[in-house]
Parts: sequence; structure tokens; C-alpha cells
Amino acid sequence: MWIQKEFNLTSKPRGFHLITDEILNAIEEIASLRIGVLHIFIQHTSAALTLNENADPSVRVDFERYFNRLAPENETYYTHTYEGSDDMPAHLKSSLLGASLTIPITNGTLNLGTWQGIYLCEARDRASSRHLIATIQGE
Repeated sequence: MWIQKEFNLTSKPRGFHLITDEILNAIEEIASLRIGVLHIFIQHTSAALTLNENADPSVRVDFERYFNRLAPENETYYTHTYEGSDDMPAHLKSSLLGASLTIPITNGTLNLGTWQGIYLCEARDRASSRHLIATIQGE
């Protein structure tokens, strides 16, 4: 069986946000699958998805600090600055982290590690809602 759903995440401020529950709420079909795979894709070039620590919020703070140092704003070597000082750094962060994830489904739930959660990596200061496409194969 194949399922594909499109949905929007609520807009979030710049930073790293746990969105595992938001995804599960948007894709209720996961609960009916014994085995399968979820592929989730974000249709934006200034935000990304990644898997990481879901228990300690300081990890998300450290991610934000690290990526802001890795791709700082207001660098003189940026030529793509049409949408503000956070625009080019947002594109760089999106490329470094990636636009999709593939996660196994087992007995009606995402088969994540004990401390794993899905992050939205929001790189813009004033982002709108983010559009995702979920594709599931399973039975």
C-alpha cells in the first residue's frame, strides 16, 4: 500500500523544533501499519529536517548556536541577499541538514531510537508555515 499526504506545519520562530507529534497527528495512517517506511520531505530551501535528541531542550539551543556560527549572517562574500540577512545563511543551513528523512514504521509507530525525535530546522527569522509531503509504503 502506498499513501501520500501533504500538510503544513504551524509557523515557528527561528531555531530547532521537535515536530514528531505534529507529523504523527497529520499522518494518522501510520497507526494502521504493521511494517513500512515513511519518507518525509520539506518543500522549502530555507528550512530543513533532521533526527536528533528529543529529551533535553539544550541540544536544540546548541544546534542553533552552532549553525549560526557555521553560516553567519551579514557576510560580505554573500551575493544572494534579496530577502534579508538571514536568507543566504538559511539556504546554506538547509543544504547542510537536508530536505528529507526516511524512517521505518513498526507496529503502528515510527521506529525511532529511544532519544530520537524529528526536528524542523527553521532558519528564517520570520518564516511562514512549512509545507511537507509524506510518502508511506507499508502493510
